[in-house]
Amino acid sequence: MNLIELDRALKQLRLGGMAAVLETRLRQAQAEPLAPIDLLSCLVSDELVLRGERLLERRKKQAQFRDSQKTLDNFDFNFNKKMNRSLVFDLSTGAFIARHEDALFLGPPGTGKSHLAQAIGQAAIQQGYRVLYRETHTLLDELAEATLDGTRKEHMEFLVTVPLLILDDLGMRKLPLTAAEELLEIIMRRYERASTMLTSNRPVEDWGKLMGDAAAVSAMLDRLLHHGHVLKCGPRSWRTKTDLPPQGAAG
Repeated sequence: MNLIELDRALKQLRLGGMAAVLETRLRQAQAEPLAPIDLLSCLVSDELVLRGERLLERRKKQAQFRDSQKTLDNFDFNFNKKMNRSLVFDLSTGAFIARHEDALFLGPPGTGKSHLAQAIGQAAIQQGYRVLYRETHTLLDELAEATLDGTRKEHMEFLVTVPLLILDDLGMRKLPLTAAEELLEIIMRRYERASTMLTSNRPVEDWGKLMGDAAAVSAMLDRLLHHGHVLKCGPRSWRTKTDLPPQGAAG
């Protein structure tokens, strides 16, 4: 079998990582030289690395983050210094997902809730977890569409089994009349089975009025907070950062 035939065979076996570096590794084996076992080890390692990278990219795409560039590395903790950094980094380890715990990020608009939620979601993917990110109103719209086209059961099954479900921006948009009922079903079915992270610019005391069903909201919060971590964000907004007067200026 010549090099061309070997390359074709590796691709047929779906060993694209090996095929991509085969010629380079063979040259390395001749130049160093490499023992056969070392050459084989290098090729297997190349394949594993490529598969790992492809899996991460696939899971990032499946998560459908609003902004995939949001990470902990580019979050400025000094802007709101009272934020509980320790909690943020504890959540980023993914241990809460392994324990099927939940997280609730509360604070005014522009205080970093969505950034942190997506950054923790990115960290979870790096640790091997599947993640789904949705703005809350979008998730409810998709559920309504699934109900109409007869795929609600399958869609709901996916929502309740993904290891980390991120529901962002509860309270930013007007919600349908069925919002409390739908969210309660999701939270109840995920309770102690999978982790839910929810962000809101409204205090939890307002949720009953926001969704028009105080009893359903109370039941939902009871489960979210039972094994939940609450992060308070703010009070300063990133979106007004450039409008702030210089330090020492009047006003």
